Amino acid sequence: MTFIAKPRLHHPSLTTNKVGYTRRDYEGPVSTLCAGCGHDSISAAIIQACWELNIEPHRVAKLSGIGCSSKTPTYFLGASHGFNTVHGRMPSVLTGAALANRDLLYLGVSGDGDSASIGLGQFANAMRRGVKMAYLVFNNGVYGLTKGQFSATADRGSKSKKGAVNNDSPVDLVSLALQMGATYVARSFSGDKEQLVPLIKGAMAHGGAAFIDVISPCVTFNNHGGSTKSYDYVRQHNEAVSRIEFVPQGQDITPTYAPGEVVQVEQNDGSVLNLRKLHADYDPTDRYSAMAYMQQHLARGEIVTGLLYLNPLPTDLHTAQNTCAAPLNSLNAAQLNPGSAALEKINAALR
Repeated sequence: MTFIAKPRLHHPSLTTNKVGYTRRDYEGPVSTLCAGCGHDSISAAIIQACWELNIEPHRVAKLSGIGCSSKTPTYFLGASHGFNTVHGRMPSVLTGAALANRDLLYLGVSGDGDSASIGLGQFANAMRRGVKMAYLVFNNGVYGLTKGQFSATADRGSKSKKGAVNNDSPVDLVSLALQMGATYVARSFSGDKEQLVPLIKGAMAHGGAAFIDVISPCVTFNNHGGSTKSYDYVRQHNEAVSRIEFVPQGQDITPTYAPGEVVQVEQNDGSVLNLRKLHADYDPTDRYSAMAYMQQHLARGEIVTGLLYLNPLPTDLHTAQNTCAAPLNSLNAAQLNPGSAALEKINAALR
């Protein structure tokens, strides 16, 4: 595969963030996806989020599977760690990496085929185990690399570009994430950068399993009348439950939203999420109410977006496994092999 590098020259007036990087430093080669693909908009939102969070690119590990979505890590965070796994196996590879080095920020990138079909079990278990990561699914409802067949997330009754009707029930990854124990669950739209960027920032600062389902229209195969994941359909049926502002640790908390009920939720790293509730009866901290609310609006043909559920006190896999504070890959031979006396003590506890 040939990559087209962007010019290395930067305009001298480009703004730098607190760690001295410009926005261009968070980019990668020129995208080879179809012009207008929603995936490129998500990549731009990731770039913006990481730049605004003042994250040093080398602190991020981005992992992906197979599909159009899984090509996108090439196009952002070119100076970060990256690994492209086999189809549907990104969550288990990310889990191993996160156990080995807890100091990195993990970004899992997947698609509706990669996570809702061949990787469904991997996705569910990553949520169940509370792996600390931001898991983004670029959801377009079709298999773009294999000419536009319905994916497992395609809605029943939606039509393909050739007019075929999907008769299968869809896999709702948001509902599954809620059921399996994810502690930060959101849905957004690639065409709504104002909503998506702070959602990504909140996910990357979250202390547990954070999942965002991003509806991302496929302009080649699934952006027509009859599709429920086209630009027009999502814009017409978007039901936002909240608008979010992310306030990094150490900054003053100054909500800038229009009048309305604002809920401030502090995360474990000290950052704050300001949620302006667009619906007074919606509680983003109630997992079961969130599931019921989504199903009610799904029955009306509405796509609920925003931060759907948040547990401000999450636990992650390291907490559950009681691992040491130091990254496992930094331990030396003496620490990994404490000797026969320590082994005998462990064995005695098992008798």
